[in-house]
Amino acid sequence: MDVLRDEIETDLEEFKVPGASWAVFEDGGIRQTGTAGLAEAGAPAAVTPDTLFQAASISKPVAVLAMLRLVDRGLLDLDEDVNRKLTSWQVPRTGYWQPVVTLRQLASHSAGLTVHGFPGYRHDDALPTTVQILDGVRPTNTFGVRVDLIPGTQFRYAGGGTIVMQQLLEDVTGTPFRELVRELVLEPFGMSDSDYVQPLPPELHARAATAHDELGCPLDGRWHAYPELAAAGLWTTPTDLAKLAIGVQRTYAGTDDALLSPQLVRQMLTSQITASQRIGGLGHLGLGFFLDDTGQRFGHSGGNAGFRCHLLAYRDTGQGAVVMTNGDNGSWVVMRAFAAIASTYSWEGYPQDVELPDLPADEVLADLVGSYRLDGRMAFTIERRGSGLEVTFDGQPPLRFMPRSATRFVVGTGTELEVRDGGLVFHQEGAELVCTRE
Repeated sequence: MDVLRDEIETDLEEFKVPGASWAVFEDGGIRQTGTAGLAEAGAPAAVTPDTLFQAASISKPVAVLAMLRLVDRGLLDLDEDVNRKLTSWQVPRTGYWQPVVTLRQLASHSAGLTVHGFPGYRHDDALPTTVQILDGVRPTNTFGVRVDLIPGTQFRYAGGGTIVMQQLLEDVTGTPFRELVRELVLEPFGMSDSDYVQPLPPELHARAATAHDELGCPLDGRWHAYPELAAAGLWTTPTDLAKLAIGVQRTYAGTDDALLSPQLVRQMLTSQITASQRIGGLGHLGLGFFLDDTGQRFGHSGGNAGFRCHLLAYRDTGQGAVVMTNGDNGSWVVMRAFAAIASTYSWEGYPQDVELPDLPADEVLADLVGSYRLDGRMAFTIERRGSGLEVTFDGQPPLRFMPRSATRFVVGTGTELEVRDGGLVFHQEGAELVCTRE
């Protein structure tokens, strides 16, 4: 499909993403694989079908599938309080209240837990243990995992909950998570190029795509490490993730080699809670996978530092695809690629509208550069960083504010800067503070 490759190559250049790899499948087999661009900007090596990418949050449904296999074996119960079997760590009290959290809630992001995602660790950083991640203690770079919503009442995406599940699997089996998922999922599905290994061992560095920021520049050390294995730690290829999706399709169809009982695989692909929309109209959550309104499409997106990817499959028709990129702007490449694949392969009901990024104009970015005071008090400076801003508050290291629209910029803490009526407004926790230029 040269037309698809041409379109992806054009999008890579437009959005400053060095490379992409994809796999299209139907009728239980891989129909097409393709690649475009470079494994690292400025280097000669092109992306190949064997190039390894970080799957980021697509790590989660793979981990959930491993968990469900243990439920099938009677070692775990989807609706039991996880504290009954956790031995290395416990879901802590919230004040005087001891919340009850279940695996069903963890797998559907409805447990009311904190810690949305993980920024990863630079190549020379010390890596925390799983318990340190859960407790939020050094050298962890995220807060501790806690319940601050009533479990089961609403969707809130929480990578922290996936780490609770990871610890539970290790406590119950006495087996390291990496080995456990290899035995339960990766080997049965023939995913020989996949591994929950962090950091990536040197012998695999030559096969791995380098992560790039929104300007298309390589990250220092080539990529971040993610010791949060179940949530973000899988290295893989589009072909291997396609094998995963095909395996789930076959399991749902009840083939002789099905990895799960019919009851459990149907629960996996049945909406547990309404969720925020993902690529391809996936607005519900089953167990591990996002689902569309009809229950026909299932999938998951992924976004680690410098990597963006998406998997989507049709439950009954055997169709689907995986697209992986090595740039922070890769989501736009991924969305356009899926729209093109859906049109080419006649995917029923796939939404064709692709919302293009509403990025700030160059003159807006240039005009924002300067020195300010927040509410007449705290000093800060703004420098341009690609389509975003580098903001340095007095006494703090710089923060990267990325564009949410043509006039709004957001940082990972949820803090925003808004261009309004020719001025700048700071938003945080419901407060609005005027920024005065000096």
